[in-house]
Amino acid sequence: MDPTYRPSLLEVDIDSFHVLPFAGSDLVLTPAQWSSHVVGKISSWIDLDSEDEILQRDSETTLKQEIAWAAHLSLQACLLPSPKGASCANYARCVNQIVQGLSNMQLWLRIPLLKSDDDSLDVDSDHWMDSWELWNSFRLICEHHSQLCLVLDILSTLPSANSIGRWFGEPVRAAIIHTDSFLKNARGYPCLSKRHQKLITGFFNHSVQMVISGKPVHGIPGATTGAAANHIDNNVNSMQRHPLRSYLDYVGYLYQRMEPLSEQDRIELGYRDFLQAPLQPLMDNLEAQTYETFEKDSVKYIQYQRAICKALLDRVPDGEASTLTTVLMVVGAGRGPLVRASLQAAEETGRKLKVYAVEKNPNAVVTLHSLVKLEGWENVVTIVSCDMRLWNAPEKADILVSELLGSFGDNELSPECLDGAQRFLKQDGISIPSSYTSFIQPITASKLYNDVKSHKDIVHFETAYVVKMHSIAKLAPSKPVFTFNHPDYSTKKSNQRYKKLQFVIPRDTGSAIVHGFAGYFDATLYKDVHLGIEPSMATPNMFSWYAILFFLNSCVKGS
Repeated sequence: MDPTYRPSLLEVDIDSFHVLPFAGSDLVLTPAQWSSHVVGKISSWIDLDSEDEILQRDSETTLKQEIAWAAHLSLQACLLPSPKGASCANYARCVNQIVQGLSNMQLWLRIPLLKSDDDSLDVDSDHWMDSWELWNSFRLICEHHSQLCLVLDILSTLPSANSIGRWFGEPVRAAIIHTDSFLKNARGYPCLSKRHQKLITGFFNHSVQMVISGKPVHGIPGATTGAAANHIDNNVNSMQRHPLRSYLDYVGYLYQRMEPLSEQDRIELGYRDFLQAPLQPLMDNLEAQTYETFEKDSVKYIQYQRAICKALLDRVPDGEASTLTTVLMVVGAGRGPLVRASLQAAEETGRKLKVYAVEKNPNAVVTLHSLVKLEGWENVVTIVSCDMRLWNAPEKADILVSELLGSFGDNELSPECLDGAQRFLKQDGISIPSSYTSFIQPITASKLYNDVKSHKDIVHFETAYVVKMHSIAKLAPSKPVFTFNHPDYSTKKSNQRYKKLQFVIPRDTGSAIVHGFAGYFDATLYKDVHLGIEPSMATPNMFSWYAILFFLNSCVKGS
């Protein structure tokens, strides 16, 4: 729109209609180009919280007119100017009113990346505050609308790493980096500080678009040859280049030098930030495809085999290895991966083994019979098609092996199942796993929260979800919740648990919104062999479990 346009300056004439002063016609691009290549930019002068009533009214009128024009063009998004001060209630009210009527177009609010305790800022100025607080107050008025997103202005001075980290759980769609944030390298080209480089790389990992803004403030050498420019395109004469091209080239260089995704990360791309209901293998019979997915996790079964090896060596002295047979029961045998791991452990340690494979899923039992016949295990493996809680074992087991753990340890009823199964374990028998502990951690997860909120009922907020977390911010270290030990012969044992925890968000983080808690587990299989997904001690390259998320019906602000 014409930057000089103000609705209040138009002469009011009820008998005539005014053509709005938009810059050009929608015919300059095709509809497909408008919708896929253009983000609208709302006039920067608008100030809906101004004390000047005329400016306030003009701002609201213009904002609505420009967004209506953008919707007419089918733009994917519009960039809203930053609030002019710490108070933005009327601005947010108007945006909330507008966004409720939009179909698909997003509104991107421009927010500077800063905190009021940064040394470079005038903290006495009412204009400058923790910009996250500004964003949070704005989005609360807009009721966490999923079409309200963020564009961050990257300045020359950055807040602390913890303060920056909370933004990765927010709906950041783009980042604007100003030319005066760049330094000059030894060859005279613009570059960024190590902290800025790390930030930009983090944005790339979260599919955040990068925008260069400002005037060129670095004198670019007129010509380059050979490797002198490194990441600069030398085939284009510098006089013909866009004045900001060297800045864009450098950002492109940062993108090009990023480490490629691992094969596992590429496989899991489609699962990032996707809500999945946890499996309920006790209630439901798993499908073949589900079994196959988990059986591909070789890391898990290597750990189980290590644990079984150690248990066999402790259970059977070397002098009795050829005469003493260990009774091992796999409860919840599935299609046989733990049976295979057990027999491989017996072969590795030179111990004799008798295996009972207990499985309630009749479909998986069919596969088990085929496997036993194919491998020639008929004299070693006995298949039991029965619920472990109902089976009457013909003899006691030396070792009880299971893989009943859920993402939160106990959420797939492992304690209840193993409590029922331990009756056929010898008094001095070994359970693998021998214990497991659940953990929780407060997180910001705007995208996932809005996904749950979109169902508009309490049921989905009361449901735990398994998620390959990506666009989230971890606000404080995780803490242990419940621990279960097996076997447990306590006479007063109960699986009903309650825990009260207090989390401390690092002071330099500032305030943050808590949308819920991420849950993890860590299990001791046997002695020093462990398995888990708690971030600080997670088993590398294991993909059988993603974190479990518990959402709050009403998110809370933490500081």
